[in-house]
Amino acid sequence: MENTLSVIPLGGVEEIGLNMTVVEYNNDIIVIDAGLMFPEEDMLGVDFVIPDFSYLLDNREKIKGIVLTHGHEDHTGALPFLLREMNAPVYGTPLTLGLVKEKLREHNLEHTELVSIKPRGTINLGVFSVEFIRVTHSIVDGVGLGITTPLGLVVHTGDFKLDPTPVDGQLMDFLKFSEYGERGTLLLLSDSTNAEKGGYTFSEKEVRRAFEDIFSRTQGRIIIATFASNIHRIQQAIDVALKYGRKVILCGKSIVSNAQIALDLGYLRIPYDTWLRLEDIDKLKDNEVVIITTGSQGEPMSVLSRIAADEHKHIKIKDGDTVILSAKMIPGNERSIGKIVNHLFRRGANVIYEKVSEVHVSGHASKEELKLMLSLVKPKYFMPVHGEYRHLVYHSMLAKKLDIPLENIFILRNGEILEITDNGARKNGRVISGRIYIDGKGIGDVEEMVLRDRLRLAHDGIVLIILAVEKLTGNIISGPEIISRGFVFEDASQEVINNVRDLLAATINELDKDLISDTSLLKAKLRSTLKKYLRNTMDRKPMIMPIVFEV
Repeated sequence: MENTLSVIPLGGVEEIGLNMTVVEYNNDIIVIDAGLMFPEEDMLGVDFVIPDFSYLLDNREKIKGIVLTHGHEDHTGALPFLLREMNAPVYGTPLTLGLVKEKLREHNLEHTELVSIKPRGTINLGVFSVEFIRVTHSIVDGVGLGITTPLGLVVHTGDFKLDPTPVDGQLMDFLKFSEYGERGTLLLLSDSTNAEKGGYTFSEKEVRRAFEDIFSRTQGRIIIATFASNIHRIQQAIDVALKYGRKVILCGKSIVSNAQIALDLGYLRIPYDTWLRLEDIDKLKDNEVVIITTGSQGEPMSVLSRIAADEHKHIKIKDGDTVILSAKMIPGNERSIGKIVNHLFRRGANVIYEKVSEVHVSGHASKEELKLMLSLVKPKYFMPVHGEYRHLVYHSMLAKKLDIPLENIFILRNGEILEITDNGARKNGRVISGRIYIDGKGIGDVEEMVLRDRLRLAHDGIVLIILAVEKLTGNIISGPEIISRGFVFEDASQEVINNVRDLLAATINELDKDLISDTSLLKAKLRSTLKKYLRNTMDRKPMIMPIVFEV
């Protein structure tokens, strides 16, 4: 049998998030990342989404390990759900595993084998040898991967940008990426998030300049909302607070937990007398306070949302407060973020966000950086990852400009198989893939049809038809009663309800007794009659649910 290297994205090549890639050679598999995605607007009631990893469960005996590129949720959030179903060692850098360990503890998965690897460290997983290559990103301890396979070298960039002045001074390892290029890279998988954006991405230190400008002219309290995992951003806020004589209060379970993990591992520096408890806020003057918190995406139960709604126990907005949203608005969250900004302004705060100040920079490479990566690694085959379909197309166009033949560029969809042999590379089939919706404690019990029903309820409401039928005779004992929710306001539209009741009563009277005694046929007739009537008279399509009691 011909030896075959297969690369299979299970998530992350048709969306931002859900990053999970399978690398397989004969009987050995390694998994790169296991991420989640936060729900889109039409995913009503869904808490988050994870990839369908049925293929991994079906091939669990082949899996040699799960390798993580960094600690963001879109690369690690699905890990607890995967590890519930199967055992596999997890490899990552110290901070990445520190964040993962806390996540696994919440899911009672402390038994998982976590193996810490520093950049330039190498691990052997079956036929694969995996080297960690330092990259700069919006989280500390991010890495790309250099994977040696029996057919050649594979490079996965992870999420990256070329930051010449990183906050922690740890530069991206250009030498290693160049070394893989000189050795001859078979396949490059590269971050495509900013493939539409020209030029270069700004350094993280640009945010510090914006912070210093704001701090220098602000006399009131300063509240900074950012991602809990953005240790660099938290560090810069702390550094600028120190410079201007302010104390720091971290507020929010996730940001406190992540900061403590980073502090314990040496990735965060906070003088002992600078980090104060929330209860100490009333002891400080307004010009001595910096609060760093979560909620930059408008999450309903986040600290910032509760502050904006005036529902937080300790923090009440007052005139002179300045609120900084130091994060990018993730597509789909604009409306909820806008509401929070409006509420904060109404309560007297000055709100500063990405559109009006340089308080956020991206963690992803723009076009010129992506071109440099392609030039350094010099791959024979190229597969863009981490992006919506248009991002992958734009990234592919860059590769073509750098003389990678079109037939050597592969844009895959989730579940498709890129198959590489000594004779070349091609797409060859697909495996089971898709999305699993997490709603509360339910995993996978929300399907597309459930979401469609929820959307229909949200848009058009529901009409219940309730009646009781004598089983033996087919006589109507009571009803039909009409109850509606989200369709019309019953008190104000009693005429509509009465018309519907009269129509259904007339329909029932015209039916044969044998038909009435068959409740399934009776329900179908009532549903179709009412559906037609509402469509013709009101141009509405509520969900119609007949409920028939047999007595």
